Amino acid sequence: MKSHPVGGKNLKKMKLTLGFSPCPNDTFIFDALIHHKIDTKGLDFEVEYQDVETLNLKAFKGDLDITKLSYHAFAYAVEDYELLDAGSALGFGVGPMLITKDPKLAKLLQQKLDRAESLEGFDQLKVGYPGKYTTANFLLSLAFPELKNKVELVFSDIEGALLDGSIDLGLIIHENRFTYAEKGLHKVVDLGEYWEKTTKFPIPLGGIVVKRSLPQEVKNTLNAILKESVEFAFANPKSGLEFIREHAQEMSEEVMYKHIELYVNKYSVELGLEGRNAITKMFEKAQELGFIPHSAKKLFLS
Repeated sequence: MKSHPVGGKNLKKMKLTLGFSPCPNDTFIFDALIHHKIDTKGLDFEVEYQDVETLNLKAFKGDLDITKLSYHAFAYAVEDYELLDAGSALGFGVGPMLITKDPKLAKLLQQKLDRAESLEGFDQLKVGYPGKYTTANFLLSLAFPELKNKVELVFSDIEGALLDGSIDLGLIIHENRFTYAEKGLHKVVDLGEYWEKTTKFPIPLGGIVVKRSLPQEVKNTLNAILKESVEFAFANPKSGLEFIREHAQEMSEEVMYKHIELYVNKYSVELGLEGRNAITKMFEKAQELGFIPHSAKKLFLS
């Protein structure tokens, strides 16, 4: 990304609306920014904590100045938002997972995917998923386009729905990848691994976008201080512990930091060429398959 100086002087005091999830990776990234542990150059923030699908829907309405959203959803918000170079979740081995309670079904579907066989006869399996516009749903559509009998659930409710038999398959994200096996559930496929094997790119999960209508100086400053916030978090990993724990829904400290380690990495500091290429590849693939609309807008903050 081209570097934009933000200058030594602070901007005129400005408050911006900001949305991100209560998950540890987001609270870890934003802690220093919203609590002014770094110089925010005159920018202040009114924060909303929402699950990613709620944030996706808010972005479609243009409700927030800055927001976390899934990369799938970004395709539907690209007319109004552009992607910051800092704050994204990309990586290898971090994808959503398709799981089931039935080990025989897990093995059968694994074999069909390995052999690139149709799921004819299995298309009525009920799949619990965390939202239409999540990147998880996009990846599921790539791997198993026949699985269209879907029910939308809050991501944290999917394991329970599998265990009580109300769904046959569950598409899990976030910290559930650390807990499903101990509950007696079985992996069908790690969709991140599927994407990586297919494209050789890291999987783009979620990013931080900013309204195109904001002044360029504000957007450049925001990108710079968000990068600094991530760098501060890496340098002081326990600085935001109480803030992270406050929003982590009874998660143990060990699981919180496993979650952070999985989703916050060099791409969260800055996308770089590899990160940008991965996102571009995802958009091209999704457009080819008709999963997302075409747009002439540039994806990245310029």
